[in-house]
Amino acid sequence: MKRILTMMLPILLSGVSALGQSSTIHFREIGKEAGITRIPYSAKNQHYVVETISGGVALFDCDNDGKLDILVVNDSTIEQARAGGVPMVTLYHQGENLKFTDITEQAGLTRKGWGMGLAVADYDNDGLPDIYVTGYNGNVLYHNLGGCKFEDVTEKAGVRGGGFSSGAAWADYDRDGHLDLFVSRYVHTDINHLPTAENPSKNFFHKGLPVENPWTMDGESDLLFHNRGDNTFEEVSKKAGVDDPSKRFGLGVVWGDYDNSGWPSLLVANDTGPNFLYHNKHDGTFEEVGMLSGVALSPEGHEVGNMGVDMGDFDRDGRLDFSITDYADQPKGLYWNQGDLGFTDITYSSKIAQSSLAYVSWGTGFADFENSGLPDLVIASGHVYPDVDTVPKNVKYREPLLLYHNKGDRTFEDIAGQAGLNDGPMYSRRGVAFGDLNNDGNVDMVIFNVGAPPSVFINETRNSNHRVLFKLVGTKSNRGAVGARITVAAGARSQIEEVKAGSSYLSTNDPRLHFGLGGSAMMDEVKIRWPNGNVESLKNVAADAIYTITEGQGITATIKLAPPAPR
Repeated sequence: MKRILTMMLPILLSGVSALGQSSTIHFREIGKEAGITRIPYSAKNQHYVVETISGGVALFDCDNDGKLDILVVNDSTIEQARAGGVPMVTLYHQGENLKFTDITEQAGLTRKGWGMGLAVADYDNDGLPDIYVTGYNGNVLYHNLGGCKFEDVTEKAGVRGGGFSSGAAWADYDRDGHLDLFVSRYVHTDINHLPTAENPSKNFFHKGLPVENPWTMDGESDLLFHNRGDNTFEEVSKKAGVDDPSKRFGLGVVWGDYDNSGWPSLLVANDTGPNFLYHNKHDGTFEEVGMLSGVALSPEGHEVGNMGVDMGDFDRDGRLDFSITDYADQPKGLYWNQGDLGFTDITYSSKIAQSSLAYVSWGTGFADFENSGLPDLVIASGHVYPDVDTVPKNVKYREPLLLYHNKGDRTFEDIAGQAGLNDGPMYSRRGVAFGDLNNDGNVDMVIFNVGAPPSVFINETRNSNHRVLFKLVGTKSNRGAVGARITVAAGARSQIEEVKAGSSYLSTNDPRLHFGLGGSAMMDEVKIRWPNGNVESLKNVAADAIYTITEGQGITATIKLAPPAPR
């Protein structure tokens, strides 16, 4: 009996909810006191699709000083866009004590347009993260010159794109050491020839409201930019088989190795259409397997309004599962990866559908907020048009955040209220980015709010659970190690995480990989599979630190974290 109790003690202390323990997760919103105060250029009275879907956020370290900075897109208005647009992004640099300063202009991020999404990665392998911004009528690539100074190299690099671009994500899909870029595009629209209530088109009026209806609009094809290795790109979407000739309405995108082949595949969320899962064929081309794998449609076989996406192993069985958000009165998709059997939609059995069904949901992501070793799930919601508030007995424009606590048995419990996420004003939200803003070992969040400054949620969870973060540096692989996978074995649990550069809804997370370790103060093994397929292993690595691991060199830097301490 004594032996059993000794073995069980770390689990009991970690608060693993599979054993009935209550969650200790708690957040505090600090946006205003942190200096995140700029209001995006959102139109007050939104009637057109282009006014409604913007909302990317990115967390990255623009000057390699060890602290995450915050990048937020600026949406626009029809009038501003017709006059040339507004600066597409705002960059907040982190100083001391979680204080941020708007450095957009001095950083050189001055291209005007209509910002939609963000994908951040080191595309030229110089050790500095670069920025790609999607938008209406053209995108922009900013090359990092060092010290948070950027140069607009869009035309030189050949990645301007065009049309109504939305999601974007980087990956080295052919494993040649150079990052490539996928861009999803949404509907075809012309802001100089828009319908009005007086002169409506087939696209105008939705549920009696004078607003544009995307379900009756034409879509646009998608783009894949292959990195030539000389800081220029070639558009190869048709050659690679990812161009979407049917012109579905592409939004959120994410790359990941869902089949454990060592090669990144691509998941694309399509609004009002089947999702695409592009399986990497290892020869520079892809096969679309969304329908065959079970992720294209709802459990009832319906096409739904898919928005945001993420990949993560929520049940720690060694395979990446999918989260896909969608429109109101549609179940938010949680797809359980069963290997050769494909994906099973467990949205209802996991207890996610019941509380999320009514909302229009966008940003999403898996993250272990209490360092238990089990990833939780966040969903950010908000209706499309403010006029929805005038419709009796309808859902509202501003909607609550959802935080699903992982109970360890493939079910979740919504604890957003007790975690403090809905203590303040509600907003119509879009993108969510996840990362450790204050380097304390807890995962924080920044969320885009339409017509209001972003929300900055600091994770103040305190318990006895251990944790670790890894920053990977490629030498033979791409420098930022995008696509690398770490497998951590600690105690009886094995966990996997992959470096991503674009996910959620039009957003980019902290590139460092975070693992909650529960009661384990030591990791038995840390295995790194680099993007080129090479594997390295480290034994008996201590918890409670931020490690830099360089390809071929092992641990090259260590920053100790404070020991875990319950409240």
